[in-house]
Parts: sequence; structure tokens; C-alpha cells
Amino acid sequence: MTRTDQKVGNAPPGEKREYTAESAAAGVEEIIRMLEGKWKLTILFNLFGGQTLRFSELERAIPDISQKMLTQQLRQMEKDGIVQRTVFPEVPPRVEYHLTDWGQSLCPSLDALLQWSEKKPHT
Repeated sequence: MTRTDQKVGNAPPGEKREYTAESAAAGVEEIIRMLEGKWKLTILFNLFGGQTLRFSELERAIPDISQKMLTQQLRQMEKDGIVQRTVFPEVPPRVEYHLTDWGQSLCPSLDALLQWSEKKPHT
């Protein structure tokens, strides 16, 4: 277990990166901010596994979300590099969404968080 007074290392392949407790916490907080919002995780889980869905398919998969909110959440996730939007020049226009490689790489981390939460001691 890493102590908060020790440096934590987690670097991309080929690059050595050292974190302090403060920089590690700031990095995790930034990622949590990218994922916060009532619908972002639901959108992610619908797109995991290489799924490519049209806007209307996502809307049907998440029945309680409004069009406006789905649009806002997808735009933010696209801006953050998690989701890729593809517009096909057709009439009517067809728009599809899928996870970027980086977005797809969240799956094991979220699965680990889910498994961790199942181990919560009952008090």
C-alpha cells in the first residue's frame, strides 16, 4: 500500500512519471470531474465493448434522459476525448457515437471500482 508521503508512479509506456500525493489527487479529481454527471457513466456503459450507437439508439437505451441532456453529455464527453461522434452526409443526417480507444480503456478501471464497491463492509 502506498503511503501518502511517498511518491506514486504511474506513467504511460516509455515515459517515467512520478506523482506526489497532491499531484496524484489532482489528476484523479480531474478524471472524476470528466465522469461526473447523472448520465455520463450510463452512456459509457452503453458504449463499452466497441458498441457504436446512433443518437436515437442511445436515447432509447436511456429512457429517462432528455434529448437536451443527452446532447450536452455527449458533447462534453466528445470534448474530453472519451467519445467520438461521426456524422454521415446523408438526408436525413445520421450521427453515430462510439468510445475512443482512451474512453474504452476506462472499462477495466470502472469494473475494478465496481468490484471494490461490492467489498464494502456492512456497518
